[in-house]
Amino acid sequence: MPNNHGICFVSHNRNKLVEIRQLVPDGFDIYGLEELGLTEEIPETGNTIEENSALKAQYVYDRYKIACFADDTGLEIDALGGDPGVYSARYAGPANNSVKNMELVLKNMEGEENRKARFKTVITFIDKHGQHHSFEGIVQGQILRAPKGTKGFGYDPIFQPVGYKKTFAEMTLEEKNRISHRSKSFNKFFSYLNSVDE
Repeated sequence: MPNNHGICFVSHNRNKLVEIRQLVPDGFDIYGLEELGLTEEIPETGNTIEENSALKAQYVYDRYKIACFADDTGLEIDALGGDPGVYSARYAGPANNSVKNMELVLKNMEGEENRKARFKTVITFIDKHGQHHSFEGIVQGQILRAPKGTKGFGYDPIFQPVGYKKTFAEMTLEEKNRISHRSKSFNKFFSYLNSVDE
């Protein structure tokens, strides 16, 4: 069981935990749900990325009364009316299969000239007193016509950020973390943690 100075990251996704541990400044102990012994899936029934982030954090806070944070991320594509958005992880169905999700996005984008998209991450932090704090990060980019690269996860192989000739899946973790939506939201979050005396 982690010590009282740790903060629980409400996620079963090991890839996200690895990414976040790269971003966290010295002095913060971030642990996942596995270390809490929580194995069940937390319902994501919100209609927005913000709602899902808050629901996940509240679930863990209500159960354990510990400082915790959750994030939710969505890929918003202009030509698809903001889809897949809150349904990004299950766009092609409940199986949470990123290859099928990407294939469906590419199919739905066939013949579409407007490739503009953005990744958005929202973090909800609930402090030990039960107060909610929210932090958002956005990166603009475009959807390619075919996947490129093998790194990363999710929609990374088809998303090319503005100003770059590589997809997220072609970047090293360090390169991606310098510009990603997740790193932007986490930088805001960690700046907040550094500014408060818990």
